[in-house]
Amino acid sequence: MNRTIERMRNIGISAHIDSGKTTLTERILYYCKKIHRIHEVKGKDGGGATMDYMELERERGITITSATTNVTWNGHSINIIDTPGHVDFTIEVERSLRVLDGAILVLCSVGGVQSQTLTVDKQLKRYKVPALAFINKLDRIGANPFKVKSQINEKLGRRAALLQIPIGLEDKFQGVVDLIRMKALYFDGANGEIVREEEIPPELEDEVWQYREELLDTVSLFSDELTEAILEDRVSEELLIKAIRRGTISREFTPIFLGSAYRNKGVQPLLDGVVNYLPDPSEVENIALDLDQNEKPIVLKADTEAPCVAYAFKLEDGPYGQLTYIRIYQGSIRKGDELFNTRSKQKFKVGRVVRMHADHMEDIEGAIAGDIIALFGVDCASGDTICSPGLNYAMTSIYVPEPVISLAIEPADKTSADRLARALARFTKEDPTFRMYIDPESKQTIIQGMGELHLDVYIERMRREYRVEVTTGRPQVAYRETITTRADFDYTHKKQTGGAGQFGRVIGYIEPFDGNYEFVNEVKGGHIPREFIPSCDKGFQASLRKGQLIGSPVIGVRIVLTDGQFHPVDSSDIAFQLAAQGAFKQAYKKARPQILEPIMRVVVETPSEFSGNVFGSLNQRRGIIVSSIEDGVYSRIEAEVPLSEMFGYSTVLRSMTQGKAEFTMEFLKYGRVPANVAEQLMEEHQKKLEADGKK
Repeated sequence: MNRTIERMRNIGISAHIDSGKTTLTERILYYCKKIHRIHEVKGKDGGGATMDYMELERERGITITSATTNVTWNGHSINIIDTPGHVDFTIEVERSLRVLDGAILVLCSVGGVQSQTLTVDKQLKRYKVPALAFINKLDRIGANPFKVKSQINEKLGRRAALLQIPIGLEDKFQGVVDLIRMKALYFDGANGEIVREEEIPPELEDEVWQYREELLDTVSLFSDELTEAILEDRVSEELLIKAIRRGTISREFTPIFLGSAYRNKGVQPLLDGVVNYLPDPSEVENIALDLDQNEKPIVLKADTEAPCVAYAFKLEDGPYGQLTYIRIYQGSIRKGDELFNTRSKQKFKVGRVVRMHADHMEDIEGAIAGDIIALFGVDCASGDTICSPGLNYAMTSIYVPEPVISLAIEPADKTSADRLARALARFTKEDPTFRMYIDPESKQTIIQGMGELHLDVYIERMRREYRVEVTTGRPQVAYRETITTRADFDYTHKKQTGGAGQFGRVIGYIEPFDGNYEFVNEVKGGHIPREFIPSCDKGFQASLRKGQLIGSPVIGVRIVLTDGQFHPVDSSDIAFQLAAQGAFKQAYKKARPQILEPIMRVVVETPSEFSGNVFGSLNQRRGIIVSSIEDGVYSRIEAEVPLSEMFGYSTVLRSMTQGKAEFTMEFLKYGRVPANVAEQLMEEHQKKLEADGKK
């Protein structure tokens, strides 16, 4: 097949947990003849979905890593990335959207716009990704695509219209009416592979014309030609498709498709929609920064002859070495080419070029602009830009949220210790939201992540992939300390021993600040020589690493240096660093410090009969209810709850709602800890210090 840029699409499938993303991908693979048998996500056939290729994913029935595949539909080559819906794996969604040109936003026809849909929508907007909406599960009891459509307009703030309307709903769902071609579509055959066209059922005529009018009204905004055609009553299919495409690519319009992936209905028209309405790589503007010219923005051309610019968005350490997933933005990559990593400033030769299908790979000779492929044995990190020698560009990196939960882990025996080090080195390289460090006091290995499930999955992967048995401590919350009022300091560091001494005096004040930290130098008249100002800054920053209340990092501090004193012989870099540390200690106590804790945005979706219990359980956990929406049988409760109170909540919620409720949780902000909790934390910290002292 001739792989031209116009016939290429790069799309992601993203949505709230359990909206049917992976099931939809499985159907797409089947209809594009990439697989010959459909596997179910929670498959009884022992298969598990093709794209959920990790054993863990198959057991839990969730997607953990984003999987890539390539299919062909109507002569178009489509790269698809199936992304996780769970907020703990949000980095997978971020990095996938960074390299995609379009997306399918899957919504459940019963749940509608759910909490995670809002997060995914925010990410789509952050990376300026045009999207089609697919309202799935029309065969479920309570399915209402019209309600979901108005939620897309209101809650997501998208201008959206239906391109299809359903023929029957729930157990009577048979097919859809295409509002562009004005035909009824039914899906026959064992797996819905035969699309049968019929005339519109007479009882739906009125409804069809009503939604067709609505579609024309909305889309006519993007094409004067179409507006004229509507007035003269000569709307052609071609004009309509052109206008929808223009609106979708400019992200001013979201076309809505309907179906039930599980029942094999509505997937083929969605694939037609991907080809007809989502952009090819040349229609998306991608910008790189030229590092040789003060990061001047350069618009990349999707031209196969231009010098190569590619972006490494994901790493995977497999049994055969490191696999680097890259998206080519400009030029092409062939076996044997010499390329340049602009971060490490290293040149390397391209060995193997492969196209991925979940965990299977197919060797290829080369790839062109717009392609998503993988390279073997390239030493690079996630987020690196790879160019032809002679270019020094960097693509903007992805947004990496800060971890909010940590866990102490210890290998069970000596042989496990080496394997644990290998596992941690690999996982931290692959996932920027998974971090590890050694606690200098307790010498424990601490891992950090985005939530309980995130760390659970990594510990389980250590057991399976590296045969490492680890014992884990209690999950630790990432507390912070801050100050609440201004405090002055005037501190002299003086040390006189034989030979040169140390001398440094710093005067100024600390005050609360909106960001994390700011250092302001207002020293006049050379009272502190210019070369020692950075030393003061360094000293203050070192003090922020550990607060004096519970030893947590200090945030929200502005330090203003107003005056000081130096000694021509005894002043040095280290003297001013120590003076700054002493000054901070002196002022910190006076600045009324307090402890902050991570506050999570928790959204519980539960059958309405249990909503009273859910309210009670959130209140018990120091939660503040922000909103509660009752939607027929279901209630959606949004609350702000401290992370420290949310451990083990999933078990409690399940038992309280007979397993029918689900919740999502993501970091919202840092909030003040109540006095009684602060006292308890300080007491624990004191005991720990005493225990460490005895050791």
